Amino acid sequence: MIECKKEAIEKDRVDEWFQQWLTLEKKIHATHSKREDAKAYMLEAILLYEGFIIQASKTSEQQLINETYEVLPINGLERLAFIKNRPGQYACYRQLAELFGETKKRCARLRLKHAK
Repeated sequence: MIECKKEAIEKDRVDEWFQQWLTLEKKIHATHSKREDAKAYMLEAILLYEGFIIQASKTSEQQLINETYEVLPINGLERLAFIKNRPGQYACYRQLAELFGETKKRCARLRLKHAK
């Protein structure tokens, strides 16, 4: 398992990352509501998500590898692969939104765990 960096999951850092997601999510949602292609915004959101996982993990890799990351939710890599295969689909947008939310909660639990 690739452990998380304690300083990378501090509340302020996670909140800043999540705020970037919320900004992108509004654009993605609005684009889907207009029945337009949201693929470009989704790709940006995917990069934001992957970048956070890498920065929050004790790894020298520059991209996600097929390994268990402490900050990733259950089945996180499989779910991310599904999203990356069809980034323009609404179902993938919903799945990515769930991953962001679950990862934020997981970081909060990890902060408590590492504070002990």
